[in-house]
Amino acid sequence: IFSKREISRFFHNHPISREIYESQLNQILKNQISIGFMENSNEVSLEAELTDLVDDAVDYTGQPAVRSKSGYWRSAWFIIGVEVSERMSFYGIQGNLISYLTGPLKQTTASAAKNVNIWAGTASLLPLLGAFVADSFLGRYRTIIIASLIYILGLGLLTLSAKLPSLTKSKCQVDSEFILCSQHSQVILFFISLYLVAIGQGGHKPCVQAFGADQFDEHHPKEHRARSSFFNWWFFTMVAGCAATLSILNYIQDNYSWVLGFGIPCIVMTIGLLVFLLGTTTYRFNIKDNDKSPFLRICRVFVAAIRNWRNTLPNTYTEEECEGMLHHQSSDQFNFLNKALLTPKRSKQKQL
Repeated sequence: IFSKREISRFFHNHPISREIYESQLNQILKNQISIGFMENSNEVSLEAELTDLVDDAVDYTGQPAVRSKSGYWRSAWFIIGVEVSERMSFYGIQGNLISYLTGPLKQTTASAAKNVNIWAGTASLLPLLGAFVADSFLGRYRTIIIASLIYILGLGLLTLSAKLPSLTKSKCQVDSEFILCSQHSQVILFFISLYLVAIGQGGHKPCVQAFGADQFDEHHPKEHRARSSFFNWWFFTMVAGCAATLSILNYIQDNYSWVLGFGIPCIVMTIGLLVFLLGTTTYRFNIKDNDKSPFLRICRVFVAAIRNWRNTLPNTYTEEECEGMLHHQSSDQFNFLNKALLTPKRSKQKQL
C-alpha cells in the first residue's frame, strides 16, 4: 500500500496527461480504501468468530461449539422433555406397584412390600454405576440413549407380562370361581422387566441433568444466569409430570387395564427418546480433561498393584522414604499399593 506522495512521485517520473493522472490516482486510492476496509472487516469477523466459540465444548460433528448455533435454551428444552418423560414413566410404574403385586400377581402384602423395597433400593444405587460408566467410557449423551433404550425394553416387557394371562387363557379357582391368573413365567418376566427399568433409570438419572447444565457456559454472564433458570424449570416440569402421572395413570391401572397402565409409560418414554434425538444437532458436548472419573483412576492403581504383586520395590525407594526425601510419605496401611509405581520395564527386569 503506497502513500499519496509516493504515487505522485511515480507519475512524475512517468509523464502522462493530467486527466489520466487524476483518474489513475483516484482509482488507486479507492482500491486502497476498499482493501483496508476488507482487512478491517475480516479482522472484526474473525474476532467475532473466536468470541462466539465455547471453551471446552464441541458440537455433534466434533467441531468447536459455536455459541449462536448450539446449546443454551435451544438445547435445554429437548433435555427437559426427555427428563419429564423418564420421570412420568418411572413413577407411573412405582406409584401403584404394590397394588399390582397384591392384585394380578396374587402376592401377600408383606411379600409385595419386600419386593418393592428391594427394587426401589436397587434403583437408588444403580445411578452410581451409571455415573461411572458415563464418566469413564460412554459419555453422557451415549449413556442417555442406551439407558433410554433399556428403559423402553423394560417397559415393553412389563406391558407384555401384564397381557400374558389373557393371551394364555390360564385360569385358577378362587372361592369356587375360575378367574384368569398369573403363571410362573409371567412372574419371572415381570421381575426381569422391572429390573430392566431400574437399570435404565440408573443410567438416565445421573446424566440428563448434568448434560443439560453442559448446554450453558458458566463463563458467559448471560448463559450463567440462564442456567439457574434452567434448574428451576427442570424441577417445575419434573414435579408437574410426576403429579399428572400419579393422578391419571393410577386411576387407569385401578379402574381400566394394567396393560394400558403399563403401555402408556412405554409410549411416553419412546416419545421422550425421539425428542432427545431431535435436539442432537444443537447439543454441546463437554471435552474437559478433568472430567475423567476418579473411580477409573483408583481402579487402575489397584490393577497395576495386582500385576506387580510378585515384584519387590527397589532399595532406593525404601532409602528415600526413610530419609524423608519423598514428597508424600506412605502410611502403614495399603503398602501393597506402592507396587503400582513400578513400571512394566522395571517389573520385567525384576523377573529376569
